[in-house]
Amino acid sequence: MQPTISIPKHWGYPRFALEQRTKDGIILGLQYYPNGTELAEQFGHGWRYALMPNKNSDELFHFQESQIQPLTPEELLHQITGEINFYQQQIVILQQQL
Repeated sequence: MQPTISIPKHWGYPRFALEQRTKDGIILGLQYYPNGTELAEQFGHGWRYALMPNKNSDELFHFQESQIQPLTPEELLHQITGEINFYQQQIVILQQQL
């Protein structure tokens, strides 16, 4: 069974999903700052996202929804294909060690 997240109806639905790849990195978290709150006044109301630039990074960056650029289908294909090739090479190396 998949976990379910409920979003109040008066909040807008987030544009991006957890683990989605973007030009700035992978989305690891999201947070909503409701209009009229102190955080919304400081950072702007709406969705904010926590992104890790790459899987080997120890840095986490926070962006407003309007600051995030999604990958094009071609960029996403290139990125995932590169990872597949890398892991296939790692499998071959491990198999040779057996």
